[in-house]
Amino acid sequence: MENSLGTPWGLHKVCEKIGDGEPLGTVFKGRKSIGRTFWECEEEDRKNNLITSRILRLLGLEKGVNSGNPVDTFNRYVYIHGTNWEENLGNPSSSGCLQVGNEEVVELFDSVVEGCHLFIEKLAD
Repeated sequence: MENSLGTPWGLHKVCEKIGDGEPLGTVFKGRKSIGRTFWECEEEDRKNNLITSRILRLLGLEKGVNSGNPVDTFNRYVYIHGTNWEENLGNPSSSGCLQVGNEEVVELFDSVVEGCHLFIEKLAD
């Protein structure tokens, strides 16, 4: 749901791949490289959970679940991406995105094609 900070469930498509060829740890703002890795950023900036290395932008394919307002994955800018907070992986720390390690997101980026589908399963409460 919009403004929920939750991860959207259901069937998605990788609609855009961003960051091909960028160095590991590159920081993205507005889906554009800032030309620096997170360890080159100011300490104050590194306190934020940054989008790093690669971005796989997602498009929800299920109307009312992850497509259409107010649940639209694409309009909420939900991605699969690397993070400068790898120590927090496995614990909720994003605004709905699926965060993975920087090396892992590069490997995933290189192994999937735009248009491939992925299913995000909601775990039982």
